[in-house]
Amino acid sequence: MRINTTNWKQVEEYLRYDDRAVVPVGSTEQHGYLSLGTDAILAERVAVEAAEPLGVPVFPALAYGLAPYFLGFPGTVSLRLSTYAAVMRDLLDSLGGHGFKRIFLCNGHGGNQPGQTAAMEWMNDHPGHAVRWHNWWNAPRTWAAVLAVDPLASHGSWMENFPWTRIAGEDPPAGQKPTVDLDRMRLHGRKGVREFVGDGSYGGAYQHSDLEMQAIWGTAVAETRELIGGPWS
Repeated sequence: MRINTTNWKQVEEYLRYDDRAVVPVGSTEQHGYLSLGTDAILAERVAVEAAEPLGVPVFPALAYGLAPYFLGFPGTVSLRLSTYAAVMRDLLDSLGGHGFKRIFLCNGHGGNQPGQTAAMEWMNDHPGHAVRWHNWWNAPRTWAAVLAVDPLASHGSWMENFPWTRIAGEDPPAGQKPTVDLDRMRLHGRKGVREFVGDGSYGGAYQHSDLEMQAIWGTAVAETRELIGGPWS
């Protein structure tokens, strides 16, 4: 259930019999021809679909993360590392203070990985609480499903091209883009990254069939649901 469809009294009642919560975390950043909100959209959607049958509340996605390399692309927002760690601690403090002791962070953006370290530090300071960090797109079964469709899958490419991340009227090119050399890209600042990356995709096909994408999505939802269900220790 989405937390936005409940009130505080219902949450208080929920906490009488369960202590799990799901928080999607994403980013607002360029994704080539796809939505700037792709990472947050996908993280929240997979979390909601996975948690719904379990009755576990899903909070709104944290839509801002760590994306300094994309600041040359208008619309991208990037938090400082210290800010992100502080936001993560405040978020966990709030949920833990209410009695949520098992908190599932469903991450949709690779650059947010320092958030997992912040969560581990928080757990060390809060015995009896567990925080699970889940990169939904590269969890073992989901990533295997991606590779079964096309082993060349990257940022802004077909693997993030779902009906709910597309922009009306923005049709990606047919065919395939050469892979970007990420090691060289990381040597540049924001202006250089934009020139190096071009349209924003890291390479590979821009789109695969919706039938193939739905199969990947079904795997991701099922895998995420199993992890929310536990075990947690």
